[in-house]
Amino acid sequence: MRQKIAILGSTGSIGKNLLEIINKDKKNYEVVLLSANKNHKDLLKQAKKFNVKNIIIKNTESFKILKKKNYKINIYNNFSILNKIFKKKIDYVMCAISGIEGLIPTLDIIKFTKKIAIANKESIICAWNLINKQMINSKTEFVPVDSEHFSIWYALKNTNVKNIERIYLTASGGPLLKSSKSILKNIKISHALNHPTWIMGKKISIDSCTMMNKVFEVIEAKHLFDVSYKKISILTHPNSYIHAIIKFKNGLIKIIAHDTTMKIPIFNTINLNEKKTIKTDKLNLKKLNSPQLKQVDYKIFPLVGILKILPNKISLFETVIVTTNDLLVDLFLSKKIKYYQLQNLLLKIIKMKIFTKYKNIKPKKIQDIIFVKNYVSTIITEILKKQNA
Repeated sequence: MRQKIAILGSTGSIGKNLLEIINKDKKNYEVVLLSANKNHKDLLKQAKKFNVKNIIIKNTESFKILKKKNYKINIYNNFSILNKIFKKKIDYVMCAISGIEGLIPTLDIIKFTKKIAIANKESIICAWNLINKQMINSKTEFVPVDSEHFSIWYALKNTNVKNIERIYLTASGGPLLKSSKSILKNIKISHALNHPTWIMGKKISIDSCTMMNKVFEVIEAKHLFDVSYKKISILTHPNSYIHAIIKFKNGLIKIIAHDTTMKIPIFNTINLNEKKTIKTDKLNLKKLNSPQLKQVDYKIFPLVGILKILPNKISLFETVIVTTNDLLVDLFLSKKIKYYQLQNLLLKIIKMKIFTKYKNIKPKKIQDIIFVKNYVSTIITEILKKQNA
């Protein structure tokens, strides 16, 4: 029987990679829903190619464009209609909508699927307690998608997390790994976007450059695997071949490595219990013999220091950090602030008393997170206006 699949954020890199995997084995998969924000052209092409009967396009103008013509496809503008699309649980959902905007759709679709793969960092960082509760209530299986977290998850199969001594996440270090602190004031956008090993969107490329993405991944790992921050470390690893290292209390060490492509973790999230194969490169002995693993240089990557001020339990402070970073990265990409200002402002803003109070407040519902996101956005906008006045 064909697996029924839904992809939220199908026009992004994760969604496209998943569709490429499905395309090679169409007889075993049926795509029942695709969604995008405003890329209606690619969404429509995908729907036609995979004979998808339901699509959701969030942007109002893009929705109007698609609705003008009869494509014999059910076209929706929001996720409130999921109960119309799914009469019973489907087999698999990929949630790959970026930003906090992906949180509500992720929570809404959990009860309609047997298994959910979440590529949305912000959802896990800001609302893991809400997501986990919904999955337990819905008896929905979860599997992480990020290469690092999938690697940890894979390595910990049938293993008690209490046996972990330390988890090491690897970071490529991006384009600034071998830089000196003196050049940080003059980093151009083109330089920051020039990632040496991964092809990614602009936002995640900047987060990789500042290593903020790795801060987020440590928070995710803490939430997902229920370990303390004290047991998680970051190591720079330029060739991005090793994705996670786990040292156990019995002295054994597991190292998970794979080619620098998201297709491998994505393929394995959808084929966990099946004897299917994916074509990959031969074992790269050159990369394994020269991993160049090193401790993070805080002078080049000061944002990693944020990990030292995080609360031990999930709180609304994580939403403060995510929102502040999103705003400042947008300002940098629009050339309104410099690279060093992005880092300095982020560290300064999240340490303000009006925001640190959220360390002691746990998100109890989705509206809590949305309120804090909007509040932080308003305050930061006012702060920046005063600075530029």
